[in-house]
Order: sequence, then C-alpha cells, then structure tokens
Amino acid sequence: MGILDTLGEVVGAVAAVEGAEKLDPNAGLLTKGIAAVAGFKGAGALEELVGKKEGESAEADAQAADPQA
Repeated sequence: MGILDTLGEVVGAVAAVEGAEKLDPNAGLLTKGIAAVAGFKGAGALEELVGKKEGESAEADAQAADPQA
C-alpha cells in the first residue's frame, strides 16, 4: 500500500467527518468516529474498484490491439 493510497483514505475519512458535522452540528464523538471509519473504508474500496476498472480496460485494449492473443 503506497502513501497515495493512505492519503486518499485519510481524505475520505476527513470528508466523511465534515459531512457528518454539516448534517448534525451537534454530532457526538461516536458519530464522528463512525463517519471517519466509514469514510476511510469507503475511500479504500473506491480506490480498489478504480484500480480493477483500469486493469480491465488495459487488458481489453491489449486484446483489441492483438486479436491473435
């Protein structure tokens, strides 16, 4: 796991906490903690999904370029 992956997950956590605070300005520590964990995990899952899609498109491009393979 690279530093950019970790940075993306941290940004996701911060964004989720900010969103929780916007929805409920009196949000407690537990609510903010749950939002942070959800944002962290969600950002990681999104990065994995994007990586899989990029891999699939690169594979499809390689097959289109060389139909004999």
